[in-house]
Amino acid sequence: MFYDLNVPWLPEDQNLTRTLAFLHELGYNVVALNHSIAGQLPKDLTCPIPNPLPARDIPSKLTVLRRVTLTLTETLPGTRLAALAQEYDILALRPIDERTLQLACSSLDCDIISLDLTQRFAFFFKHKMLGEALRSGKRIEINYSQGLLGDAQARRNVISNATQLISKSRGRGVILCSETKAGATGCRGPWDAINLAAVWGLSQERGHEGMSKEARSVVVSAKLKRTGYRGVIDVVYGGEKPPPAVKESALNDKGKRKNGQKRKADAISSEGNAIPSGGEKPLSNRQRKKLALQARLAASESDPSEARSSGAQASAAKPNSDGDT
Repeated sequence: MFYDLNVPWLPEDQNLTRTLAFLHELGYNVVALNHSIAGQLPKDLTCPIPNPLPARDIPSKLTVLRRVTLTLTETLPGTRLAALAQEYDILALRPIDERTLQLACSSLDCDIISLDLTQRFAFFFKHKMLGEALRSGKRIEINYSQGLLGDAQARRNVISNATQLISKSRGRGVILCSETKAGATGCRGPWDAINLAAVWGLSQERGHEGMSKEARSVVVSAKLKRTGYRGVIDVVYGGEKPPPAVKESALNDKGKRKNGQKRKADAISSEGNAIPSGGEKPLSNRQRKKLALQARLAASESDPSEARSSGAQASAAKPNSDGDT
């Protein structure tokens, strides 16, 4: 997926629909409409970009995001910056000098640092300053349209500033956007923009990441900041306690399964060993055999003549059985 996160938005722009349709034909999947604010923050921070857009000719497969770019001056926005970020999908800051660039890279919370590369800055970009911004999850934006359609001085400044940014950032954390102010005329295909950045010193691998992977990370991290806590926790389930009826039904089913399984002693007693009416426990097989043996021994001791006669009958029956064989 290819991203163009800087498409200028104006309320009276009649060519916006055609520009978005042309970007989709070039191969872009996600675009961001950029609303620029210069100077102090207005009292009403509501996003003026309609969501969804009323135009019917916008391709259905094109994802349109809303972005705000705040120009940093001597009067800093302060605590209202967080409230502004909640109204848009992406928050970008545009420093105008070294002091505001240092604030944007270090203390101020934003998603993109967007510099006006058509101007000639009175300072040099520093690797330490840009590295601090990249470590905090911010991305550096390079807009290519002014390097194609601007005047000679603007093109010269864009090439010089872009080359310096790529060199000081080592090509890491750079995203490529159009920022076309001439409608569809200033738009280029993703691979054309990648080849143009390669002329400025950005490798094709880094350029491809700048229009896909790095741009996607900006969108995802900005969404986590709005919906989560410090970009770490996103509440998708409140952890509500399940209704007690579910637990009770599960316990009832478990009890039925236990009641359906008979014990071995109960099965033996049901086969013919009736439990005495007095409530005593039934005798086991071993106990019954022992009692029967004791009864036979007691009977033999009480009548010894029967024991002798039974022994004689047994000895007389033995030779008869041998003779028969």
